[in-house]
Amino acid sequence: MRTAGCQEKSKGTIHDVKLFPLRRIPDERGCVLHMLKSSDPHFTRFGEIYFSMAFPGAIKAWHLHKKMTIRYAVPVGNIKLVCCDKRKKSPNYGVVQEIFLGETNYQLVLVPPGVANGFVCVGGKPALVANCADIPHDPEEIVRIDPFTPDIPYTWGIRHG
Repeated sequence: MRTAGCQEKSKGTIHDVKLFPLRRIPDERGCVLHMLKSSDPHFTRFGEIYFSMAFPGAIKAWHLHKKMTIRYAVPVGNIKLVCCDKRKKSPNYGVVQEIFLGETNYQLVLVPPGVANGFVCVGGKPALVANCADIPHDPEEIVRIDPFTPDIPYTWGIRHG
């Protein structure tokens, strides 16, 4: 399915893509990593939680949900999460946003419906990505887009220099 293009030159932040710092509670046995509580102001409802393992350099993209709000956290490894606003009525339509998540930047990222997203595992070890969605998975609700589509002119490789 072809979708309206995003402009890579329009990198910035996307309206309604929100980041929330998460707590790590370390002790001599290891640590506890918080993700989401029903009392958090950004919690709406529970649909399902699932985990995605990504090997170094693996790209898992693009996903565009029509109804689902997703909440990503990466307790193991690191990813580069990339979002492209495909909501025609959004003030940030066409904007591409990069967010580095994981052990080096432990946060929860809320991605609303209509924002295409995907990620690449960065660093030398696999990443474990947790997703707490507000509705259960429905194959009719998700649009899958080729990670190299010209409609989202994004380069997944490492930028040197």
